[in-house]
Amino acid sequence: MIIFIISFISLLLIVYIASYNSIIYKKNQVDNAFFSVDVILQKRSDLIPRLVTLVQIYMQFEQKTLIEISRLRSTITSKNLSNNSRVAVEDQISRTLNKIIVAVEAYPELKANDHFIQLQYSLNEVEEQLSAARRFYNSAVTEYNNAVEMFPTNIIASGMKYQLKLQFKANLQARENVNIQINPK
Repeated sequence: MIIFIISFISLLLIVYIASYNSIIYKKNQVDNAFFSVDVILQKRSDLIPRLVTLVQIYMQFEQKTLIEISRLRSTITSKNLSNNSRVAVEDQISRTLNKIIVAVEAYPELKANDHFIQLQYSLNEVEEQLSAARRFYNSAVTEYNNAVEMFPTNIIASGMKYQLKLQFKANLQARENVNIQINPK
C-alpha cells in the first residue's frame, strides 16, 4: 500500500514538473517569437527614412502620406508604447507604405531609379520576413494558449497567473486592396 501511495505521489510530481516546464517553454517561445517580430520591425523602421527621402524627390504631391509615415515612425521609436499599441502602429505603417508603393506607378523615372529599386527590394524582403515571423509568433501563441486552456496544464497556468495572448491578425482594412487616388500637380 505504501509503495502504491509513493508511486502515485511520484507520478503526480512528474506530471506537475513536466506540465510546469512545458508551460514555461511555451511562454518563452511566445516571447522569443515576439522579439523576432520586433527585430524585423526595427529593420523596416530603419529603411523608412531612406525610402521617404528618395520618394520625396519625385512625389511632391504626396507630402501628406510621407509626413504621416514619418510621424508613425517617430511614434514607434518612443519607449512608452505597449506591445498591443506597437502592433497597431506597425499596421498603420504597413498600410501607408503600400500607398507609397502603389503611387510609384505614376512615376516611371522613380521606378527606374537604382536606389529606389534597391530600397523597394529591401522593403519587400523585410515584409516577407515580417510575415514569416508573425506566422511563427501566431504558432507559438496557439501552443501557449492551448496549454493555458487545456487540462491539466490549465491548473498550473492559472496558479502562475498566465493569461491568453493575442495573435497578430489582419484587420478588415488590411484585407482590402489598396486604393489611392493619384492627382499629381
